[in-house]
Amino acid sequence: MDAISGGHLIHAETACFVHQKQLHMGESCLMRIPSLALTSLAIGVAVCAGGTTARAATPDLAAAKAVVDQHTTLPAFNPPGPPFDARKCMAGKKILTIPVSSANPFTKNIAIAMTQVAKQIGFQVVEWENQARPTQWVQGIEFAINNKFNAIDLLGGTNPAVLGPQIADAHKAGLQVFTSHLYDTIQKPDPNVDYSLAIPYHSVGELLADWVTLKTDGKVDALIIGSDEIIPTAPFVKGITTTLKEVCGPQCKYKYINAPVPEWSTKIKTSVQSALIADPNINTIIPIYDSMSQFVIPAITITGRTGKVKIATFNGTPFVIDDLQRGQVEMDVGESIGWIARSILDGYMRKLCGLKTYTELYVPFYIFDSHNAKDAGTPADYVHGYGDQFIAGYNKLWMLK
Repeated sequence: MDAISGGHLIHAETACFVHQKQLHMGESCLMRIPSLALTSLAIGVAVCAGGTTARAATPDLAAAKAVVDQHTTLPAFNPPGPPFDARKCMAGKKILTIPVSSANPFTKNIAIAMTQVAKQIGFQVVEWENQARPTQWVQGIEFAINNKFNAIDLLGGTNPAVLGPQIADAHKAGLQVFTSHLYDTIQKPDPNVDYSLAIPYHSVGELLADWVTLKTDGKVDALIIGSDEIIPTAPFVKGITTTLKEVCGPQCKYKYINAPVPEWSTKIKTSVQSALIADPNINTIIPIYDSMSQFVIPAITITGRTGKVKIATFNGTPFVIDDLQRGQVEMDVGESIGWIARSILDGYMRKLCGLKTYTELYVPFYIFDSHNAKDAGTPADYVHGYGDQFIAGYNKLWMLK
């Protein structure tokens, strides 16, 4: 997963309530969420309908199926750039990675994979462990400066907008500051960052919307759960809602719940439970970051909606794939942790070595459902399920073999 700066917008179509204040802003109601401390946002529900986007008169199931089918074949590896001698150019270099939270299994395991792959190459990546608190991110940057690292990686939600003075200090000390798996490809990175590797979250949103449209035969009544302070949440959610309008049509409905990251364990279950009780017609829940699912499943169980309400989500976190194998989750758009880690390091090494760079992470999206969930292992892990072409591919790209 990755956070929202003050200039990014979360889309909702008519009247949306944030902190119990109703906002009306032009053609559509847009929630502008400040990007300060993660704990500053209270959970809210925005009931969204209408809007100016053209709606399909009837569900376009063929269009939805075409998009879904594109993501059901194992991805092939294609080099993102020309080969280079990674061991030679990275000798003696150090990168400190600061994940949005070490308690988040997804970002935690990306950090672990980065440290392991870097060791194979012959340089050092160190994780700065934290619990999603900006004060801890500040301490991480100070550690990197004091210990003469070459670069700092703000990974998957660690927001540079709240770290301006510290980034300036890092630059004065000669460090470069990068972000990874943070911004959507349609967003502009913070201008204080030296290099950023983004992913198309909006495309994942479109894929999730196509999936639920197809699986409900165009009768979507969805509950979308996001974290507004996560920078790509805005385009991610907009990808879902826009596609529901365009592909699913006017009979499709959705509501939105905002759950700040530090409040997932306390807010998601109760909010989902309340929503399911209030609307017995909800048939789909889309927690946009799949680690949220652990708090959604109990709410479905408590309200007696098991088997009636399906979960479609994103990230491919192993414990969620395990839930998929047990029938508690219907679908998870997966990203290979090993592929993400290698793509991040490939981009960073090219930057540190003065080579030509690129701005989008090379991370294919792959759908896990009941047909292939066991390919990820039983129990699932971060290694299996995506094939192994990318491992040999990157080794060759970096001239390791």
